[in-house]
Amino acid sequence: GPASYALDMKYLNFLSLFVCLIFHGSMPMSYADSDTDDQARVASVIKPTTDFSRAEPFELRPGGATTSFNSINTNSFSHHSANMTFERQLDFKIGNAIFRKSWVSSPASTKSSDGLGPLFNARSCQRCHLKDGRGHPPKSGVKAVSLLMRISIPPQSEDDVTALKKYLKSTIPEPTYGSQIQNHSVPGVPNEGEIGIQHEEIPITLSEGETVTLLSPSYRIERLNYGTLHPDTMLSPRIAPAMIGIGLLEAVSREEILKNSDPDDSDGDGISGRPNWVWSDEFNKVMLGRFGWKAGQPTVRQQAAGAFKGDIGISTTLFPQHHGDCTEVQEKCRKAPHGESGNPDNVEAEDKMFDLLLFYSRNLAVPARRDVESPQTLRGKRLFYESQCASCHVPKFVTSRDVIGSEQSFQLIWPYSDMLLHDMGPGLADHRPEGVASGTEWRTAPLWGIGLTETVNEHTRFLHDGRARNLLEAILWHGGEAESSKQRVVNMSPEQRSDLLAFLNSL
Repeated sequence: GPASYALDMKYLNFLSLFVCLIFHGSMPMSYADSDTDDQARVASVIKPTTDFSRAEPFELRPGGATTSFNSINTNSFSHHSANMTFERQLDFKIGNAIFRKSWVSSPASTKSSDGLGPLFNARSCQRCHLKDGRGHPPKSGVKAVSLLMRISIPPQSEDDVTALKKYLKSTIPEPTYGSQIQNHSVPGVPNEGEIGIQHEEIPITLSEGETVTLLSPSYRIERLNYGTLHPDTMLSPRIAPAMIGIGLLEAVSREEILKNSDPDDSDGDGISGRPNWVWSDEFNKVMLGRFGWKAGQPTVRQQAAGAFKGDIGISTTLFPQHHGDCTEVQEKCRKAPHGESGNPDNVEAEDKMFDLLLFYSRNLAVPARRDVESPQTLRGKRLFYESQCASCHVPKFVTSRDVIGSEQSFQLIWPYSDMLLHDMGPGLADHRPEGVASGTEWRTAPLWGIGLTETVNEHTRFLHDGRARNLLEAILWHGGEAESSKQRVVNMSPEQRSDLLAFLNSL
């Protein structure tokens, strides 16, 4: 490469072509089973850098050839994969329309859009993932929309224990209210309740006496309409995450993810990431979890079908229950009209519609990095590595070939996540297990695009429930395996913290 890494587009295109020529045609669907030379080349590409004097090759393109170079604005998370053919762009646009459309209750004249609820959290996918971005906690006195409350109870029988041990279930639903609280409903059916939030202020003193005040939330369910909750009910609030890059994450091989797993901390670095194993209704077997705040879903299809069922109350062929998350106790909900209108799939979101939605979801492009050559960004990157942040927020992967779609095939990507579970300490604990994940464990959240959250969503609320009001607060909430990394940030000079935040905002 040239002495300067001030890369223009022509040079980047040449580099991308060069890497494709190195690998193209020699790699099977999962290169983990390929010959030693192939594996060595991939290992060389994704090896963590030790040179912070300049940007790495391809760092400008976090999504590989799918990376969007469109103008930075409120639509920055809504562009299609840049390597998508013109013919496939029509499917992306139709999928976008399905993602945005508001479902209506049955019966209705709009047969392709009826079937809402009867219990639901939002009328559309877009309502939670506004502009395909990140949700936020509700303002005081406002009904929660892009924050929902997952609920479950400990196992109550030997059958429950067996189902959890065999990964047939990840949680045991609350007997009256199911798997989450739906705070909206169609006419004639009572909603389940409302989410109440109180905050306690926690001051944190930094290296030179500066004080940061964290907001520690506590949650309750108010105005319950179906009786009391089970006395052992566990609550877990979740905001909607950004949608970008999820197709690329799905294309990373299981073997590559598991290479970073170290459940017994055999290398003694204090980091012991481990996988979540979950049941796949799509493939009828146990699979690696990689989506959701606790890696509770194995594929984009199951994640999306679960959201249709629980969040909107829409049936799919994967989860064909027309009543969504309604339990047997909720008779009015079970007997309410549904939106199945005689289509061949006998569900409210038929397969053709659902597949277009999946295509859209898998092809939401990650925006290009900004300021990758800035001296401040490079200083912040060095601090990120030196603080061991990259041990969990793993920078790079190479996706497998032809397992998801042509766009996601064999790309060098920079998600800054290992997709594994880590103990984050008592401060972030929800005390609600999900599959293998304990009540203190969370999946490492991808960081790509995080610096554009305010541009797209007009807020800077982070972590699983949006409690952090900015990136520094998000860091200061880290504990458990990340405690030493957090302390390094606390002990940094103000200038160093500014450099670190500049790097994060460039992602």
